[in-house]
Amino acid sequence: MSLEPRGGVGVPELTARVVRASFPKGTLAIRLRETLGPLFEDGSFAEAFPARGRPAISPGALALVSVLQFAEGLSDRQAADQVRARMDWKFLLGLELDDPGFDFTVLGDFRARLIGHGLEERVLDLVLERISGLGLLRAGGRQRTDSTHVLAAVRTLNRMEFVGETLRAALEALAAAAPQWLSTVVTAAWAERYGARIDSYRFPKGENVRQKWAEQVGRDGFTLLEAVFAPGAPGWLREVPAVQVLRRAWVEQYHRDGEGVRWREAKDLPPGRRRLSSPYDLDARYSVKRGSGWCGYKTHLSETCEPHAPHVITHVLTTDATVADTEATETVHDGLAARELLPGEHAVDAGYVTAGHIVTARDEHRIDLLGPVGADTVHERHEGEHIPQSAFTVDWDARKVICPHGAVSASWSDQRKPSGTPITRVHFALQDCDPCPARQQCTKAANGKWGRTLTLLPREQQQVLWQRRQEQQTEEWKKRYDTRAGVEGTISQAVRRAGIRRTRYTGLAKTHLGNVFAATAINLIRLDAWLNGTPLGKTRTSHLAALDLAA
Repeated sequence: MSLEPRGGVGVPELTARVVRASFPKGTLAIRLRETLGPLFEDGSFAEAFPARGRPAISPGALALVSVLQFAEGLSDRQAADQVRARMDWKFLLGLELDDPGFDFTVLGDFRARLIGHGLEERVLDLVLERISGLGLLRAGGRQRTDSTHVLAAVRTLNRMEFVGETLRAALEALAAAAPQWLSTVVTAAWAERYGARIDSYRFPKGENVRQKWAEQVGRDGFTLLEAVFAPGAPGWLREVPAVQVLRRAWVEQYHRDGEGVRWREAKDLPPGRRRLSSPYDLDARYSVKRGSGWCGYKTHLSETCEPHAPHVITHVLTTDATVADTEATETVHDGLAARELLPGEHAVDAGYVTAGHIVTARDEHRIDLLGPVGADTVHERHEGEHIPQSAFTVDWDARKVICPHGAVSASWSDQRKPSGTPITRVHFALQDCDPCPARQQCTKAANGKWGRTLTLLPREQQQVLWQRRQEQQTEEWKKRYDTRAGVEGTISQAVRRAGIRRTRYTGLAKTHLGNVFAATAINLIRLDAWLNGTPLGKTRTSHLAALDLAA
């Protein structure tokens, strides 16, 4: 397909007359066209299409339909049907009333082209540019960020289900690609074990019996891999994706040595970030947060929160489920910097904040990263009054620390955490701490050489940490931080209206593209509400809660 220049981009006269007569109050699609005109020009996606070949369906129209899908919760087939059936969609797209539309499979091809050419963010960029042109979006000001989990479009599997389904998927692929070759490898027992989906299989009871079953699956998997990689086997069998997944999964899940095939113990498994969770989505990972586990991804949404402008989503970050929020902070700032939409104040929850992040945001991006930091760790080990770390006087130049009662540290050593973060360990001698009258409020160290121990970050970070711990106790800081709570409404709208809680696609790249479409849809819905004077929704309060508040 090629992208060829098109003529007029206006709305056909008959379409405009019929639509305005049928919808005198307008719809979202009608108001967007009348207010913003054509949203996406074909030229914005030109690099995804060659210069020669048969004419492609308008990529600008496909981009707009993709966004409307998420605004109305439609599948590809339903969206293609709406293009043919909905007059207001024809008005928005600038089509004749008798335009036949396109086959729904074109939308999938369009998404693949966007991902293949690195244009996943293009639709969001274009809408943000349009909103900036209206004077409703600028750099500086306040923004806020939060994340939510995204369920993969595959089932969450335990380890037994995972290995069984992975082997079954490989057998299914080989049975379709090379049935004659496979019939010489497998037996009737294999068909009985792997003929149906593993989720319909009733696993044997008892830990020992289950372990034997898992080891039997392991032996079968190695038998199949040996046959595939045997010298006489067709070489192309090794390139079958399901076979490659089987090979990787067996390395992760099994030991194989002179004693046979053994189920790996939990301590021998690869880290969750590197371990497959499903044979059908290789990017999905299993993670647990606050006691809830899910297989899939996380998405981080950043939005403006100025009181006299629409709240616009400015950045979307999608990661696998194992990536902690603290790892996303700098990526979000870099993304906002690339769009020239860095905030002056960025409100986030505690998961995004460390002393290092506060310093980096301030020095590299001139951002006041507004979020709570962790309390003094001594607090968790002492009941009642305790002497916090901030009560000690640190002489950074002399590499000494003086305690509130005048004792001087006996040891100062520069170290690094396993993550690579530089830290300093400071120790006080036990002979100084033992006779101290405040010992019970300071340390519980009883044996060995050392008394109270302090762990310090690099000088600038440590000073910022102490300062933030003091600030976040004040009413003024808490009032400033109240603005962060509003992002929960954005997460709720993205879940209820755009369905981002469960991805429609497999793979991280496609999931991210879907999240970008969802964020763009929310921006258009909010822009329409702002331009039409629709007030923001209020927090819902039950009658019982209202009665309790009144009392």
